[in-house]
Amino acid sequence: MKLLHVIAGAAIGGAETFAQDAILALHARGVAQTVLTRPWPAVMARYQAAGVDARPFSFTRLDRLKLAPRRIRTLATELGVDLVQAWMQRAGSFVPSAMPCPVIGWFGDYYNLKYFPNADCCVAVTPDISRYIVAEGRPVDRVFTVNTFGTMPAAAPVSRASLTTPDDVPLLLVLSRMHRVKGIDTMLHALAETPGVWLWLAGDGPEKAAYEALARQLGVAERVRFLGWRNDRRALIEACDVVVLPSRYEPFGTVIAEAWAMDRPLVATRADGARQYVVDGQSGLLCPIDDAASLAACLRRVVADPDLRTRLVAGGAAAYQADFTRDVVTDRLLACYTHCIELGKCP
Repeated sequence: MKLLHVIAGAAIGGAETFAQDAILALHARGVAQTVLTRPWPAVMARYQAAGVDARPFSFTRLDRLKLAPRRIRTLATELGVDLVQAWMQRAGSFVPSAMPCPVIGWFGDYYNLKYFPNADCCVAVTPDISRYIVAEGRPVDRVFTVNTFGTMPAAAPVSRASLTTPDDVPLLLVLSRMHRVKGIDTMLHALAETPGVWLWLAGDGPEKAAYEALARQLGVAERVRFLGWRNDRRALIEACDVVVLPSRYEPFGTVIAEAWAMDRPLVATRADGARQYVVDGQSGLLCPIDDAASLAACLRRVVADPDLRTRLVAGGAAAYQADFTRDVVTDRLLACYTHCIELGKCP
């Protein structure tokens, strides 16, 4: 099997990181791959270190006018690839018609299908996104659901002392962009109703300064650490007691799988991803979206009840082993690719 990946993310976020991880997992299985990607130095270095053929490619309007899509078709023909995968909207819009092989469009969200006019098959990260794609008119036999796995490379341990956090306090962790849809303001309001508990916020974004101001306004700034962008997710999860996903909108939420993989209890809102995968009271605690009082109540429960924490960790670990390990997801990707190749191009 020989694949061509087209990745056009404008920044390095969760979807782009998973694309890299999936490609490296496939590479470890002996799958021949070429990657067309924006030339972010850290990304190119990662592919180079693994021995993956990664080639810089720009995805600007000017490149479109310069017939960059035609170069994708030419390269796919020259390489003799069996399948092209377009990761996310912009990549899908760059893949031209008359491709020499089937094309997969990857959906990490409820993307507009107009950006995937030449996709023969679609792969979505949740069942609900798959249902959306079918409802938008794509053939049900050409839509597949393959969830992601955790994206946690090894990292040096992080001590609480290094972030001026006491060792003997309950510690919450949110791994998230500082953006309104992520519910960080809800998290801070909930923290104000959860005395004695500390919070690490790992991530950056346009609302960071506003959230820092809100923490001061609520009187919780002494118990909050804004960590900025971090590459040591594994170490941060190891250092915390509870992982929280307070999002208003979250089509999946890879942090769910990461918390489960690291044996940490999870508290999440009923955003799309969590409500499809988390069983309330078994593999996590779920609360309504944008409800600080309910979130605080869940946090107080999990902090105060060691038996509950043990039960949630066990349920999360079982869910992780069944559906979210690197091996399980890579097996499913390979099976999906094989099926797409067998289906061929749309009539």
